[in-house]
Amino acid sequence: MSELDKKDFTNTYKEVGPYLGLGTQLAASIILLFFLGKWLDEKFELFPLLTITFSFLGGFAGIYNFIKSVLRLNEKKKNEKHT
Repeated sequence: MSELDKKDFTNTYKEVGPYLGLGTQLAASIILLFFLGKWLDEKFELFPLLTITFSFLGGFAGIYNFIKSVLRLNEKKKNEKHT
């Protein structure tokens, strides 16, 4: 691999790197709140009320965090280009 290819490869990972964990964060928030809702349902015998509620809450929280992070990263990238 030539020096130019290595530099391009490194620059690509620098640009893409901050976005790589966003999908995992989205999935983790949904899964964690799903299991929290399931555990609370078993504890309070309300199945499936809290499981569904917490799953939707996890989905909304995950999507909110995903959009907020992408907008912040894009703004940061835009500001770096202008300076």
